[in-house]
Parts: sequence; structure tokens; C-alpha cells
Amino acid sequence: MTTQKFSDLKLIEPLQLAITETGYTHPTPIQLAAIPKLLEGRDLLGVAQTGTGKTAAFALPILQRLVLNPKKVESRHARVLILTPTRELAVQIHESFQTYGKNLNLKSTVVFGGVSQFHQVKSMTAGVDVLVATPGRLMDLIQQRMINLRSLEVFVLDEADRMLDMGFINDIKKIIKLLPVKRHSLFFSATMPPDIQKLASGLLTDPVRVEVTPVSSTAEKIQQSVLFVEKKNKKDLLRHVLKDNSLKRVIVFTRTKHGANQVSEVLEKNGIFSAAIHGNKSQGARQRALDSFKKGTIRVLVATDIAARGIDVDGITHVINFELPNIAESYVHRIGRTARAGAEGIAISFCDQEEKAYLKDIQKLTGQLIPVETSHPYHSENVVNAQTLSKGKAKALIDSRLGGNKGGQRNNRRRRFNKPKSKTLG
Repeated sequence: MTTQKFSDLKLIEPLQLAITETGYTHPTPIQLAAIPKLLEGRDLLGVAQTGTGKTAAFALPILQRLVLNPKKVESRHARVLILTPTRELAVQIHESFQTYGKNLNLKSTVVFGGVSQFHQVKSMTAGVDVLVATPGRLMDLIQQRMINLRSLEVFVLDEADRMLDMGFINDIKKIIKLLPVKRHSLFFSATMPPDIQKLASGLLTDPVRVEVTPVSSTAEKIQQSVLFVEKKNKKDLLRHVLKDNSLKRVIVFTRTKHGANQVSEVLEKNGIFSAAIHGNKSQGARQRALDSFKKGTIRVLVATDIAARGIDVDGITHVINFELPNIAESYVHRIGRTARAGAEGIAISFCDQEEKAYLKDIQKLTGQLIPVETSHPYHSENVVNAQTLSKGKAKALIDSRLGGNKGGQRNNRRRRFNKPKSKTLG
């Protein structure tokens, strides 16, 4: 942890007071690197995973800018726009702005799909200082002339690579065309594939680059393990693992929405309070599940990868990859739900025979061999000894099983378990 404190940064007293009231003292590396540059008004390209404290890294200097340069906001206008891929993340960012700006006389709101737009439209009537939004609902309200971006001063594009994965790239390009040419722009992404690099270069002007925790790295304080198990025994193994009461607040990751529902139902039938969260759930159901998880009413949250970067909950003790992800980077994001901002955590991954290729991809990406845990009643030597097929043979096998269909299922990766040790500002 850095020896520098928030009190060493040039933040105004109301912000320092809000930080102190939350109990935080030391900035994370991305906060330490980004806040001074953003206070200078520099555009910023941030390469960072969730859990590194990037929300506070941009929220604090933005709030300071708004207070030191007061302006009257026009009806249906906003001074700041934070664009983010998921409803959960949008709500959490909005809550962060409210927490850090509690001593400031600023207005903020959040808009997202899946719910009635009535209250969102009403909140924009008088204009706001800070607008947090998801792309689809924002475009809807712009087209209805309920939101106008002509007066925007600061634009933040968060989780850009996730936006690309979720198919929002066209909406983002349309939104960028509506922004004033003169603006302060911030761009955050956990990975930088060519499409994202091109988007960033067109959005930013002479940006400072801040890079923290590359996507290929997993937090040092996450204790990882892999459990080889027959696919048919995974639910039994999950029940066995959850008998350990040290697993107090757990996220279980599945590959599909249907799988998440099934796992949650099995846990409920076995007296383990849980809820599933995925894209097919209504916004109300998703928010209720998250609130119950935060309050400890439920012990287990079963989620798909869409939630991997949208869940920011303190004190997650464990992450369990019920199914390994088919994209190696998703493993890093999944287990990043634990060991948040320097805390410790535990990630347990179940691996069946079909998922061994994905385990290999994960270990190649991270440069780590994940320790194998054999002291459980469902350990399978058949899975351990199974040969990983070459890509060509795997494709041929999949095509033959699916009657020539080029689709096929791929496996999911693992995640870590986390026991929070220290608390830092997120």
C-alpha cells in the first residue's frame, strides 16, 4: 500500500471530509496516478480492472472541477456524462458520486433500461451536474429529446472493452458524435484490443496513460485452486464446498443464464440462501438480489459473466467458478470480485473434462499454474488424466457431435475467493 494519504492530494476540504467519513486514508495506485493529472484537466487513458479504485480516481477530481467552476445547468442538460455498460455498474457509480459529493451542492442522476423511464425523465427536467447512463437508454432519451449533451464538459467512457463485448459500439459512436468538440475526456478499459485502441485515439486529446494491474495478472493476495470433477457431480461438489462456514459471502459463476437459475434453485432447496443475477432478470429483481447480498440476507449470489464487472460489493470472501469461462480474460475479471483493492481472497474453480482446454488457456494467460485441490469427495482422476485436444481435433469433435454446427460449447474459467483485509476507496 502506498505511504501517501488522501490528505496529501490537492482535494478540497468537502471531499477530504467525505473521504475521511468513509474511513479511507490511502489512495490506490490508480488514484494516486490519475487524480493529480485529472485535476490539471488532462485527458486520461486508464487501463485498469475493476477493484483497483478507478471510480474514485475519476469521481473525486470531477466533483472538484464542478464545485470550483460553478455553472447553471440548462433543462435536460448535464455537465458530466459517465457511460457504463451495465445497470448494476451505473447504479454503483452513481452511489459513489453521492457518497463523495455528500458535502457539495450538486445534482446527479442515473438512467438505465429495464425499468420505466418516467422517474429518469423527471430527474432530468431541471438538468443535472452528473449523469450516469447505460448506452441504450441514453440513446432512447436523446432521441426523445429528453436529454441534450450540447453543454457537456466532461465525458467518461468506463469499461470500454466490456461495451464492445456487449454490442454497444454503434451506440457509443453515435453518442460521441453528439458531444461538444471542446470537452474533458476520460477513457477506461481493462484490455486494449485494436478496436478499443482506435476508439480511444479518436476520443482523447494528448492523454496521460495510467496502467494498473494488466488483465493477464491476478491479484497476488488471491488464493486460487482448481478441483477436477465429473460434470454430473458439480452440484454435489458445490453443496459440499459450501458446508464450510468460512465461505460467508460467495459469488458463484456459471456460463449461462439458465445454468445460474438452476444452481440457485439447487442451493435454495438445500437450505442455502441464494439468488441468481443475469441479463434476463428485471432491473428490480437484479437490484433486490444485490441489496440482499450486500446486507447478508443471502449468502450466495449466482451470476453470469455479464455481472463479472458489475458487482462491487465489499467483503466477498470467495468466488467459485462453477463453470470455467471460454475466454481466458473473463477468469481474471471473475476472480477480481474478491481481493478488492489490496484485500485477500479465495478463488475456487471446478473443472470437468470438457473444460481442461480452457484451464490451459487461463494458465497460459496468467502465467500461473493453479494448484490442484484433491482433498474433496468428488475428485476425478479421469478428468486429471484426460488429454486436451488440439484446436483442430476439438473443432472436428464438436462439429461431429452437433451435426456440422460450428458452434459448440466452451468452458468457463475460475474465480477467486476473498477475505477482505484492508479497506481502500473504490
